[in-house]
Amino acid sequence: MNPETIKQLIASGLADADILVEGDDGTHFQARIVSASFTGLNTVQQHQMVYKTLGDKMGTDIHALSIQTYTPAEWEKQT
Repeated sequence: MNPETIKQLIASGLADADILVEGDDGTHFQARIVSASFTGLNTVQQHQMVYKTLGDKMGTDIHALSIQTYTPAEWEKQT
């Protein structure tokens, strides 16, 4: 598994998202996802949306994924 593949999987389920995925060992990754789809959801619900896009890849091809999720308004405050 590579970061670009994970990015594509997430993008397929969250088409409006701005996604950055990093990781260089093939099993441990970090992802930052900014999406209007997260508006009104708590962090757990946001992460569940991301995990849903990855399906059975989590725990098999992807051993660990650190996720940071933001709405566009939250991300603007970060930058």
